[in-house]
Amino acid sequence: MKQHFSSVWTREPRTAKSPGLDRAQIVREAMALLDAEGLDALSMRRLGARLGSGATSIYWHVANKDELLELVLDEVYGELTVLDARETTWRDSASSFAYSMRQMLFSHPWVINLVGTVPGIGPNAILLMTRLVATFGHAGFRDLDQDYAASTLMAYVAGVTMPEISWRTMMGRTGLGSNELNAALHPLVEKAAAGHPELAARYAEFREIDVETTRALNFEFGLTCLLDGLEARLNRAASAPAPASADPGATPPPRPGLQ
Repeated sequence: MKQHFSSVWTREPRTAKSPGLDRAQIVREAMALLDAEGLDALSMRRLGARLGSGATSIYWHVANKDELLELVLDEVYGELTVLDARETTWRDSASSFAYSMRQMLFSHPWVINLVGTVPGIGPNAILLMTRLVATFGHAGFRDLDQDYAASTLMAYVAGVTMPEISWRTMMGRTGLGSNELNAALHPLVEKAAAGHPELAARYAEFREIDVETTRALNFEFGLTCLLDGLEARLNRAASAPAPASADPGATPPPRPGLQ
């Protein structure tokens, strides 16, 4: 049987209104609940209690929980920043986006479980992707390469930030600070690496580090390497010889390059 997909963004908006309650208020309160207690805590009943109304009142504005998750996801996308690459450089635009995405994931760690499972086709998501793809188009990427560059950047940010979110979750569970948790785990790491002296020596060097500073430097290092790689790809494409033309007098097609 074929699966039928739907979205709150593609159906006609509901015209009936619930007295004293609007959609923006519902979305704000849902985000507050998600930030405080996580994705598993969200239910229409609990949200209605926080709003001081029954779950039925929420259904005047959204058909179901899936639609509500679409709304909160798009609200989060509205927090992300993409500088206009025409007014700065494409690298600065990509970097501003990467750091805003990193901060958004720290502020709303539940989002990582929605991406790819909830349609990201709301107005904020569409505007965000339009600007991000345009950034890489301004850099010199063409066609699908623009989308590949954008998805590579997003994958990097998510991949580096997810373990940090897990680390912060462990901090909350243990009540330890970042450096305290690092120190508490070190004897276990030291024992596990006992048969690998070179690795054990490396771990010993990390015993007194400031964890948060190191993680920030690690993120910047990886981001710089990624952007360097994208720029090198553009430079190679710009310096590649133009393909031979069937008409010697024809104007060769434009080649991608930094703009």
